[in-house]
Amino acid sequence: MSGYASYIHFTQQVKQDLQEALQTADYSALFVLVDDHTRQHCLPVIAAALPAGYQLITIRPGEEHKNPDTCRHIWTALTEAQADRQALLLNLGGGVIGDMGGFCARTYKRGIAFWNIPTTLLAQVDASVGGKLGVDLAGYKNQIGIFSEPDRVIIDPVFFKTLPHDELLSGFAEMLKHGLIADADHYRELTGIDIKQADWLSLIPRSVKIKQDIVAKDPTERGLRKLLNFGHTIGHAIESYLLLQQRPVKHGFAVAAGMVCETFLSYQKGLLPEADMLNICDYLLAMFPPLAIDNSALAAIADLARQDKKNTSTTIQAVLLQAPGQAVIDKAITAADIRQALAFYQEKIK
Repeated sequence: MSGYASYIHFTQQVKQDLQEALQTADYSALFVLVDDHTRQHCLPVIAAALPAGYQLITIRPGEEHKNPDTCRHIWTALTEAQADRQALLLNLGGGVIGDMGGFCARTYKRGIAFWNIPTTLLAQVDASVGGKLGVDLAGYKNQIGIFSEPDRVIIDPVFFKTLPHDELLSGFAEMLKHGLIADADHYRELTGIDIKQADWLSLIPRSVKIKQDIVAKDPTERGLRKLLNFGHTIGHAIESYLLLQQRPVKHGFAVAAGMVCETFLSYQKGLLPEADMLNICDYLLAMFPPLAIDNSALAAIADLARQDKKNTSTTIQAVLLQAPGQAVIDKAITAADIRQALAFYQEKIK
């Protein structure tokens, strides 16, 4: 498709496209990174395209395993297999696989090539473009990482056939975010579909294009790219808190809750009309499962938001809305604002 980064390929025949790409690629050895789930459900889809002698690296699934210990496992596997700098790592999985696999590839021997075949909606519309690689540390999301684009991304909705509904819904949250920050028509289109019967091959490229256009103008998140963090200042804090409480939730569900909170703050700060705020919040609350948070946790979540990478040393910075499809960056919010927004969210889900 025209207008997209050259490394991104949309297809309905992932096995054939992968086979052709591997036949023309220059690499010394192929390693395929999977988790327990993608090894069972996704590897069979592409197995016939893989050359004899490829080596499989398997990790445990879930955000709770996106950490330096798992990186050590991946690096050790590459080292024991004597992978050199011409090796290729193929990441087959969701956002955790793509983020961590890419990070391990770019840091192993100062960098080897990696390709992503994202198998979740979240990974296809979010991790497929932007080059953010990394892992969590001590409960903080993506605390360690780098910017580096994949060498190739192959996107095929075929993997959604075995994708649980909550994984599909999690990715849908990021698509809604793209519409809310930059494309009101896309947001309205998304709110009118049934995700169980969606034409993903037409919807995903548009969402990817929104993110790609923003990233192209600000690759290392010094300004405009911060728009993509709408819902994440509070959403990441919620996700981190629940992970620390041994209650991991889907990333998209936390982002949806964060979007409700930050939409509310957009209204509170006089940026967003009340009618727009209520329409957006009501839709998100109806679409995504509620995340129960005790009042006693509000201060802890607000404190976690201070660790957000967009912040200055003394100020929590958020992305707020002026209208559907229009957002502003670097809006200062306080811990008290976050507690108020979380209280609003809790009241709405009762």
